[in-house]
Amino acid sequence: MSDIRRSILWVIFGFSMILLWDRWQIYNGQPATFFPGSQPTATVRPAQAPTDTGVPTPTATATPTDVPAAEAAPAPIPRERHTVRTDVFELTIDSEGATLVGARLLRHATETGRALQKSFTPLTLLTTEGGRTYVAQTGLVGQAGLPTHKTPMRLVEPSPDALALADGQDQLVLRFESDPHGGVVLAKTYTLQRGSYLIDVQHEVRNVGTAPAAVRVYQQLVRDGRKADSETPFYTTFTGPAVYSDAAKYQKVEFADIDKGKIDIQRQASDGYVAMVQHYFFSAWLLPAGTERENFVRKVDALYAVGQIGPTLTVPPGAAQTLPAQLYVGPQEEKVLERIAPGLELVKDYGWLTILAKPLYWLLEKIHGLVGNWGWAIVLLVVLIKAAFYWLNASAYRSMAKMKAINPRIMEMRERLKDNPQLMQQEMMRLYREEKVNPLGGCLPILVQIPVFIALYWVLLASVEMRNAPWVGWIVDLSSPDPYYVLPLVMTLTTVIQTALNPLPPDPLQAKLMWLMPLVFSVMFFFFPAGLVLYWIVNNVLTIAQQAYINHRMGVPLRFNLPKFS
Repeated sequence: MSDIRRSILWVIFGFSMILLWDRWQIYNGQPATFFPGSQPTATVRPAQAPTDTGVPTPTATATPTDVPAAEAAPAPIPRERHTVRTDVFELTIDSEGATLVGARLLRHATETGRALQKSFTPLTLLTTEGGRTYVAQTGLVGQAGLPTHKTPMRLVEPSPDALALADGQDQLVLRFESDPHGGVVLAKTYTLQRGSYLIDVQHEVRNVGTAPAAVRVYQQLVRDGRKADSETPFYTTFTGPAVYSDAAKYQKVEFADIDKGKIDIQRQASDGYVAMVQHYFFSAWLLPAGTERENFVRKVDALYAVGQIGPTLTVPPGAAQTLPAQLYVGPQEEKVLERIAPGLELVKDYGWLTILAKPLYWLLEKIHGLVGNWGWAIVLLVVLIKAAFYWLNASAYRSMAKMKAINPRIMEMRERLKDNPQLMQQEMMRLYREEKVNPLGGCLPILVQIPVFIALYWVLLASVEMRNAPWVGWIVDLSSPDPYYVLPLVMTLTTVIQTALNPLPPDPLQAKLMWLMPLVFSVMFFFFPAGLVLYWIVNNVLTIAQQAYINHRMGVPLRFNLPKFS
């Protein structure tokens, strides 16, 4: 059985090396060697705003029964940009299509860690500057000549000098209108609320022609394929389009898959949203529940688009119809997103461990509400988890203590019977039965807990609340690496102590490997966010304390087991 345990360690070590190599390949822009499904995010050359080819094409296009009446050529609408400011963001709206081409989040800084102590620059999410493109567009499809996101629109209200949310004002309304195109006038109304990243966007289609108009409103998010956040070779987060519906749930689409034409999403739906996601922040278009829509993901020139086309609106001459929508541009604050729409909180991606991660985040948030500091909330959460698994851990450590007690006898037996492996195995099994020791007894209880701690890992990595959240002293940002590497060094030390308390495998080579593995993993933590390192340190310290206590209770002397490296 001890051979089985050592084999498991070899497999874990080998698999870890494979994962590290793959992550290093991806970090350097190369395809993964062993897991080709995990490809690097495609990097495209930034381009200007999309051309007319950026208008989406529905699978079924409604056509009018009559040709619209001829229109007198109106005076041209000058192209200009309007800057709108609320208490949470600063928006830039281009009169071409009344397109949202800029969004700066005033409560979130571009800088992180110690750089934030020197300056504060609001984080830019939507933009067309600095070689980047990330915009929110809408328009009409259904017949020739309709207003699109390239159609000039004029600001009707308010006046250009009243585009800021004033003190005591809870709401700011902006209305844009196009000239008649294809017998139709399109009006867009943006309603911004104090303290909210959610924008109400109403599309009004007014038929000024002599024939009925059958039109559909489209909404899309268009951006380049560049990652927004710096990464390390050891962990990466998703950037790209996502589509949610009650039927298909949350579907992510990698930029690389779009390049290959491998787009598998729920096309037809009557609920959900489309989003463009990156680490900590995202944007999303939402239509009212029950509204039929056609979702799409595609490439527009060198840019990527995700969007939806609404139901057909049949507008008689002289009449108007409206389609309400909402646009979210902001942070992935889980509790806020849960209140906006079903499934919207899933943009905060916990992966396949969501079922464990969501309750862990709920508990972490409750603890933060009591202590007011995310660092101490992490410490207390790990303490609670270790307490919940105390008896399971105790079983594992008792098994390890028994193995440690009989380890000298096993070493002597292996040396004495090294020329007779079959007899050696029989003698070891007899010794295990006599001493009532299960060689795997120390592994299985720990394996049960691994999913919980991996889920907590993703909670800390995905939570925007950790960004620029201080703990103590020099740790001013739990989402950034420790600037002085104090926490990684402490984590390495606790890992070494924890390893030294475990019984060494009888085989010298395997004993060296058991020491090499934690040291290799410790190197990764020098690049990890401080909050993640803090969580591992607390877990290690509590593990060492419990293991030492159980060894003392069982009469096993506290002795560090060090391999011979000579």
